[in-house]
Amino acid sequence: MNHLDALEAESIYIFREAYAKIDKLGMLWSLGKDSNVMIRLAQKAFLGRIPFPVIHLDTGAEFPETYAFRERYHKEWNLDMIADDCPPIEDADPDLPPASRFASRKSLGLKQTLSRYGFTGIIAGIRRDEQATRAKERVFSPRADDGAWDFRDQPAEFWDQYNLDHPQGAHLRVHPLLHWTEVDIWQYIERENIPVVPLYFARDGKRFRSLGEEGITFPIDSHATTIPEIIAELMATKEPERAGRAMDHDSEDSFERLRAAGYM
Repeated sequence: MNHLDALEAESIYIFREAYAKIDKLGMLWSLGKDSNVMIRLAQKAFLGRIPFPVIHLDTGAEFPETYAFRERYHKEWNLDMIADDCPPIEDADPDLPPASRFASRKSLGLKQTLSRYGFTGIIAGIRRDEQATRAKERVFSPRADDGAWDFRDQPAEFWDQYNLDHPQGAHLRVHPLLHWTEVDIWQYIERENIPVVPLYFARDGKRFRSLGEEGITFPIDSHATTIPEIIAELMATKEPERAGRAMDHDSEDSFERLRAAGYM
């Protein structure tokens, strides 16, 4: 068993544990590289057919290429998809910086989805190496009934023994990719031939390393037009993955405030 095989096996185990022990489960599908890897892992975990809905928290501001990808692959992969509109910017916390305030619409959208459909478990594609606050996460992470997350009070997880208990009215976030790295993701995409939004590949010396909404997500300088070239580029760079995300350049605590309030 090589490194990718081990990561795959652990993630499949997490998917199956979540499905066996959480009564109403959904999975976030951002349409980005990480969530497409989750689709493949879930297909493997459940013999090809994902037995719970995938949820696209739609701000109405995705790139056209992203929407085209969604329309093609939710049909091709036979996904049970929820794609409700997120609440408007006017409902977001006015004290947040502009980019973080726009991003917080997804937190509001998730709260709306939890209330509307009654999910008690949400699978999300975050990774510890992606952002400092996310490094504090657990594989199974309890959230308060309002979606709030107290990173100072998380359950211990030893030797893959997971605690799936959560208070009445709360829900669990499940993170099958928590131990993966950005390079692992691209190596797995290459191995499994997983489709991704074409914006990840360079055009005219620019490509997107992390995908979000138009106006708050920007490309990086790059000439990587293939997956091997992306992997080689990542092996050499010291720039953070989310360098193109405007919200990550807001005030120092804005991302932590978003996460504490329920952001993915």
